[in-house]
Amino acid sequence: MGFFAGRATFLRFRVDGLAPSLFGPEHLEKLDNHAIGKQKTAEKDGTEVGWIASDDILDLGFDLAKNVINDILYCCIRIDTQKLPADLLRSYARTELEALAAQNPSGRPSPKQKKDAREAAREKLEVEAKDGRFIRRKAYPVLWDRLTNYLLVGTSSPSVLDRVRNLFQETFGCGLVLVDAGQRAGLGSHAASLADVRPASFVPTTTPSQVAWVADPSSVNFLGNEFLLWLWFVLETAGDTIRLGDDSNVAVMLARSLVLDCPREVSGNETIRSDAPTKLPEARRAIQAGKLPRQMGMTLVRHDQQYELTLQAETFAVSGAKVPTIDEKDDRLRREERIGQIRHLIETVDLLFDAFLERRLSADWPKELKRIHEWLQPEERGRLAEAG
Repeated sequence: MGFFAGRATFLRFRVDGLAPSLFGPEHLEKLDNHAIGKQKTAEKDGTEVGWIASDDILDLGFDLAKNVINDILYCCIRIDTQKLPADLLRSYARTELEALAAQNPSGRPSPKQKKDAREAAREKLEVEAKDGRFIRRKAYPVLWDRLTNYLLVGTSSPSVLDRVRNLFQETFGCGLVLVDAGQRAGLGSHAASLADVRPASFVPTTTPSQVAWVADPSSVNFLGNEFLLWLWFVLETAGDTIRLGDDSNVAVMLARSLVLDCPREVSGNETIRSDAPTKLPEARRAIQAGKLPRQMGMTLVRHDQQYELTLQAETFAVSGAKVPTIDEKDDRLRREERIGQIRHLIETVDLLFDAFLERRLSADWPKELKRIHEWLQPEERGRLAEAG
């Protein structure tokens, strides 16, 4: 489960502070002190949040062999939500109301009796709920890599991510910063070049100077959308292999899914599912109309390792990532190899994004943008592919 079996889904955070020199008993003690059930108070709605030791929803036994794998600290956040069943609440309220209304000469309930019946029904359910029968327990994997000082969280749910941030701060005294497209662009040598970057006009008079879904005017998360469109352009005009900054090559194929949206909030969004979604005429028409990719499925092959994933443009969320099959029978060795694959996948995505930034933030970008303008013209598509 989580990061060690099946397809992986995660968002990446940078831990705000120095990376630990090693993970050890002191980290497990902190997790244990903030385990589920040890909070002094629950949230107002009865929700409780805490750590568990593994994907087993009831496992609270933190230990080095299970939760520390070389340079990785692994655990899960568990969220217990009290969910009173609405149908049972209505049934109890009806029973209470019938009993109250029976005392009325008309046989019809008064507004006050309706209110009293609802309150009595809720109180009855809350008494029954004390044994935990209506608690919904859900766990989400969390992986802290001290080599990169990244925290990977196995969900993109905003409410869960808020709780992860709060619990991680309480547990380890460190904040978390989402490594979205803008943050990732600022981590390398490109940071100084970002101050004056504005959204590119891929379709003159159509692409706006602001992107609707990037509300913060200081954010450059639109670079994630531009990255996916540039990648589409390069693959169609220059071949499916891209040279990366570490002198390795990555072969890229766009596949399975594509989400496009109008940055002006005029024509709405489109979701296309196909073996080759970018080859479909509706996808082509969408980008010619000024829409930008917000999510794209892809297959990456680098160092003879093949990965399938879907990448969200602004947040850099990875979903449904399939990594090569591991034949190792020893569970710990298999987990170590799996961690190496996830690191390699993240490195490959980052290097691919860096290849885009090298073009996007260089003096040659206007020439590249002109080529994209021409590529988006139907009569130029074939000619550019041949020239590339």
